[in-house]
Amino acid sequence: MNMKSDKILLESDTNELEIVEFRIDEMDWHGNVIPCYYGVNVAKVREIIRLPQMSKVVNAKPGVEGMIKLRDKVITIINLAQVLGKDTGDLVADRVVVLEFNNLMVGVLVHSVSRIYRISWKNVEPPSRSVHSEQVTGLVKMEDRIILLLDFEKIVGELCSQSALRPMNSADLLERDPNADRSQKTILVADDSLFIRNTMCASLRAAGYVVEEAENGALAWDLIQKKLACCAQDGTDIRSILSLVITDVEMPQMDGLHLTSLIRKDEALKDFPVVIFSSLASEDNKRKWIGLGANHILTKPDLPDLVRVADELTGQ
Repeated sequence: MNMKSDKILLESDTNELEIVEFRIDEMDWHGNVIPCYYGVNVAKVREIIRLPQMSKVVNAKPGVEGMIKLRDKVITIINLAQVLGKDTGDLVADRVVVLEFNNLMVGVLVHSVSRIYRISWKNVEPPSRSVHSEQVTGLVKMEDRIILLLDFEKIVGELCSQSALRPMNSADLLERDPNADRSQKTILVADDSLFIRNTMCASLRAAGYVVEEAENGALAWDLIQKKLACCAQDGTDIRSILSLVITDVEMPQMDGLHLTSLIRKDEALKDFPVVIFSSLASEDNKRKWIGLGANHILTKPDLPDLVRVADELTGQ
């Protein structure tokens, strides 16, 4: 199955996404199959294939099943059941969902792929931390089941070092202006992935910025609205208390494109700087998102440029 999305959902502020639903089942103590439903954004899916001949990887990390040749590329295959800690018994995962993001292509083994759903981000709920792991970024309640949206940026980042986000080291920070005082600048970071958000915020704080966090675009917009109300009451400009918004695209409740559009439609925020930081930032998407109102687009895991861009947009 070759995935050819019309990309319209990544061009506008419809606040919708399309997900590919797949299953990774497990066995209970009595040998019964327990169906488990998962989803991934269509924008990350290149194609879905049957598992071809696979080669093992020497000294591979747990969760890396092997490698396959896909036309002119060799890609890593991830055993998603093992990563998620599932007991699959004798069940055979013979489908591969080929993902492409962060300038990286990987395949994940699944038991079956069902269909594509188009849904509103408003219907994607943040997971309860008491129930779900950090590998889940959202859940979709269907009539007869719950689909868990997986944080493939975290999963792949932990297994494939070339895609991983890491806090900037001291050498990276020393390359910045050592005399810059960023302590009076506040940045709002909106990202549903705790793994990504923690890494981004740690780098910005290490550079000296004050950082506030939001788990999704809706919470970020609420926070911005409260700041606008305070500024209107005090007769001050919002940039006296907030200097920059950095947002992901894929987030429950409200995505980053809709957040960017709302910011641009508000008269008090029409010139406010917004950075989109996303694993979906292809050259084509970058042009479209700039047209939507973003000041700059960064591709994960392009973390070293994060502080540089923040400095440029906050006047450092």
